[in-house]
Amino acid sequence: MRRLRVCVVLIAGSIGTAAAQEPCGGPERPCAISDGVYYIVPPASAAGAVGAPWVLYLHGYGGSAGGMAANAAVVDAYRDRGYALVVPQGVPNRPDGPSSWSLRPESRMGRPGSTPRDDVAFLLAVIDDAVDRFGLDRERGLAAGFSLGGSMVWDLACVAPDAAAAYAPVAGGFWEPLPEVCAGPVRLLHAHGFADTVVPLEGRPIGEGPDPLHQGDVFAGLAIWRETLGCAPNPDTHELGDRFWRKSWTGCDAGALDLVLFPGGHRVPEGWTDLALDWFEAGDNP
Repeated sequence: MRRLRVCVVLIAGSIGTAAAQEPCGGPERPCAISDGVYYIVPPASAAGAVGAPWVLYLHGYGGSAGGMAANAAVVDAYRDRGYALVVPQGVPNRPDGPSSWSLRPESRMGRPGSTPRDDVAFLLAVIDDAVDRFGLDRERGLAAGFSLGGSMVWDLACVAPDAAAAYAPVAGGFWEPLPEVCAGPVRLLHAHGFADTVVPLEGRPIGEGPDPLHQGDVFAGLAIWRETLGCAPNPDTHELGDRFWRKSWTGCDAGALDLVLFPGGHRVPEGWTDLALDWFEAGDNP
């Protein structure tokens, strides 16, 4: 069934003939599909979005896709490197509540704090719609996100490993109960603040009562990924830089896994965008 299309984003500059037939406007006028909205900002190049690689970026709990799409400092980091930035909007987890994401059904959907939408299905629809409308390169996509958006990226990678070519979550991993195994191998770069207390590396309960939601242990989640990818328990390389400390599992049966730690707490660290895009491009062009 053909999805209802309400509008298509038209950003200043050329976005190619794929979008020219259905123009609509940047941060003020999102693209709408049947289950929600997303914003898209094309690359800075004259060719626009047609044939461009893309980053699907998921905001954190209470975040705003429109606000991110309007933030030139954030957007330009992707546009200047030739990427289209696709930013879906989460939906409230209660009437008049903050925007959120629903994680795997067994961990959050239908429980307090979850949203009524199947967000894996929604994100797959966003990707399909953006590729079709704007002529993006379907095979050159990176899914990234921060905090709860990062957790949603872990779930998207686990449930639908072919949704993107690679995944780069920040400060968010699986929630409990952790999956026993994921659907297939991926390339995943996970970044986390060493002193994060909002989403601690060790996980923590959220809420009160006999059955609170529980952020999962990131290291336990990484063990699931190693099992799924067929990686050795120990990383192949270690890198101790001034801003990032990195462990890389590159000798896996399929895919690759990287853990990046950085000083400080719950944040996207300075330099992360270039780090993630460099990593993505190195795998895209081995």
